[in-house]
Amino acid sequence: MLGTKAKAGRKQLLLFTSMILCSLALGRGAVQTSEPVVKVAENKPAKLSCSYSGFSSPRPPSYEDRVTFSDSGITFHSVTRKDTGTYTCMVSDEGGNTYGEVTVQLIVLVPPSKPTINVPSSATIGTRAVLTCSEKDGSPPSEYFWFKNGLLMPTEPKNNRAFSNSSYSLNHKTGELIFDPMSASDAGDYTCEAQNGYGSPMKSDTVHMDAAELNVGGIVAAVLVTLILLGVLIFGIWFAYNRGYFDRAKKGTSSKKVIYSQPTARRDGEFRQTSSFLV
Repeated sequence: MLGTKAKAGRKQLLLFTSMILCSLALGRGAVQTSEPVVKVAENKPAKLSCSYSGFSSPRPPSYEDRVTFSDSGITFHSVTRKDTGTYTCMVSDEGGNTYGEVTVQLIVLVPPSKPTINVPSSATIGTRAVLTCSEKDGSPPSEYFWFKNGLLMPTEPKNNRAFSNSSYSLNHKTGELIFDPMSASDAGDYTCEAQNGYGSPMKSDTVHMDAAELNVGGIVAAVLVTLILLGVLIFGIWFAYNRGYFDRAKKGTSSKKVIYSQPTARRDGEFRQTSSFLV
């Protein structure tokens, strides 16, 4: 049987095959490919070979218009980068009693585009600085190389005299360049290059990064200002206390006079005035 299936995120296509790669167990036919890895430029035709033996009458199903089937495999009329993947050729006879399969990897080649980089304009000495580089078109995925002042940066800086004073890690797969810690010698002009073995390598724009000293003077000044303000506040409280402002406030609240007076009472036709109380 010839058809399509998807398994574990892989692109798989049921094909025919052409050259013996392995022996299959009893009750199974032999399915082979002469080219297990196929690399072809984008928008070009691609042939995925698949041959078989030990099948009485294999059944090829129909596929999309962009693919042609034959006894020796399938041919893409024009591949795109989305066609990159692993394809499986599965063959069975009419009765379904004999079965075999083989895989073919298709890599559609696309040159890298101009990479974009993210480089801080200034990084403080002694801190961690991260530079990134990426591009989205290359197939297979690009690897990234960094240049400082026009010189290729080695993966191990301590083994190179020009970079022996630097402490950085460089990941060619992700394009990440990390200084940890940043040093004064790391200031310079940085450029990233993307390459994937197909087409010409592409370089990014050059970006300058400065190495800034830690602003110790500014930190000391801020601490001094804070201490001065705290001292002024404490002095103000002490001055007010010694001038008696707090005592006067207490006396002002306790010197208030309240007079309570009982109303006059009439008894046996006479009026009598009761005494008043001063609090």
